Amino acid sequence: MLTHQTEEKLHDLKLEGMLIAFQEQLADSSKMSHLSFEERFGFVVDRQWLLRLEKQSTRRLKAARLRHQACMEDVDYRHPRGLDRGQFLDLGTCRWVRAHRNLIITGATGLGKSWLACALADKACRDGLTSAYYRVPRLVQQLAFARADGSFFKLLAGLAKTDLLVMDDWAIGRLEGQAQQDILEVIDDRAGIRSTILLSQVAINKWHDTIGDPLVADAILDRVLGAATKIKLKGETMRKEAVEEDATADPKPTENVTVTNQKGPR
Repeated sequence: MLTHQTEEKLHDLKLEGMLIAFQEQLADSSKMSHLSFEERFGFVVDRQWLLRLEKQSTRRLKAARLRHQACMEDVDYRHPRGLDRGQFLDLGTCRWVRAHRNLIITGATGLGKSWLACALADKACRDGLTSAYYRVPRLVQQLAFARADGSFFKLLAGLAKTDLLVMDDWAIGRLEGQAQQDILEVIDDRAGIRSTILLSQVAINKWHDTIGDPLVADAILDRVLGAATKIKLKGETMRKEAVEEDATADPKPTENVTVTNQKGPR
């Protein structure tokens, strides 16, 4: 009876991790008999602590809305695209995020820029940091809509407090009018206090020309490039290899079944 009451109280207190550990110890008490009370209780507390960390990590990943389900463990260092293993593993420690530095990854389409950035953002979320992923054209639209409905400063505040912001398709199109000022606001709020990843098919020396006002361009690029690590990917697309791998693994899909889970570049 006492055991049942204890389980109900743990459930009511939403201490699911402690409840699971408590039930496990009851189910196989012989394995714990040699441990002291302090040690057994320590296992119970650890389970609750780990479950809490896992739930927090899951919430951060959900809020990040990453484009790819990518992780550091799956990064492909074999493809000749100029990705330095030691450098990227060091980036995976997230020290640069905590030091409020930026990262710029450039290269042709299909070299896995977005996937690599999502792997770093995933690692940041798992290390207790917040992340968010945006394509610049879509972000410009959202900022414009926010200005129209009065939520502009709320959106800016959310972006400003995000530890790692991934901005994909940077410089893919020319910034004009209010969009220049809006992106400057985003970049300025983060300069020196948060980290940003910029992903672009366009070489850095051509970025200035994609921002309409030269003064705004100077302001944005000064804040972005001043404290940034730069990775320039090269070589042939990885997407062809991914499709070929899937074709080899399943050359004859079942009739009337659409195959949608192809591997993306890593």
